[in-house]
Amino acid sequence: MERTVKGIVFNIQHFSIHDGPGIRSVVFLKGCPLRCEWCANPESQNFLPEAGWTSEECMGCRDCVRGLTDLSCSFGEEGLFWDTGVSLDSISPEIGEVCPTGAFHRIGEEMTVDEVLDEVEKDLKFYENSEGGLTLSGGEPLVQADFAAAVLEEAGNRHIHRCVETCGCVSPEIIKRVTPLLDCIIADVKLLDEEEHIRWTRASNRQILENLHIIRRLRPELPMLIRTPVIPGVNDREDVLERIATLAHDLDAGYEILKYHRLGLSKYRSLHREYPMGDAELSESRFEELKSKIMIQ
Repeated sequence: MERTVKGIVFNIQHFSIHDGPGIRSVVFLKGCPLRCEWCANPESQNFLPEAGWTSEECMGCRDCVRGLTDLSCSFGEEGLFWDTGVSLDSISPEIGEVCPTGAFHRIGEEMTVDEVLDEVEKDLKFYENSEGGLTLSGGEPLVQADFAAAVLEEAGNRHIHRCVETCGCVSPEIIKRVTPLLDCIIADVKLLDEEEHIRWTRASNRQILENLHIIRRLRPELPMLIRTPVIPGVNDREDVLERIATLAHDLDAGYEILKYHRLGLSKYRSLHREYPMGDAELSESRFEELKSKIMIQ
């Protein structure tokens, strides 16, 4: 496979212990077909690089206004605004060359397969000692199918354990292409009711559920973990979670529920976007109650 194929990466997180077995490097790819109301990574949704602004890091020096005229930067009562319709690849100079603190920053960089794997291999000793490896995440990493497949193939060539975190909302052809390249898979399943899924994610779950069965038919032995983020007012009911747990059992997969959090709120502010979930909260006691009653593998 062509190792010079490029993809859009918005973060590489080292020393993760929650995204597959062992200690892992998580490579986050831009782009997602879903629009979950509770999305904790809104910067991952768009496919192309974009700009973000962090108020806490801004000195108010106005270098962006003077130096990034193509973006028409200006300050108002809610901070820095810019022309979001301008491609960041068309402006000169780069945002990072102008903003001295990184408050105004680019989200998403084009990288080659080798550039990604060379960065991942910096943690090689941790992988060897913990049976960890590489995890592709997002967004939805499989929407960048050519790049994801190339990264996974080269990781295999370098004897690095390979995992993907996926929402499963991609074509069966992509699933069939990528599944043979995996050592494990983590799949998000939010809801089983199709109408509810469309309401909260703006997409059907028919292909998502079919893809899980395709994966299992192709790789009966592949370690699979199904995760459900427990969202207040969406799926925080025993009957909803029990049905998903039963699906996991039928697929011979592990099952885990994750507590809803609001850690992505600052990211919405950075993008000047409203947080769709408002003030919704899930108490620790309610989460623990659900966790105790759901069939956890």
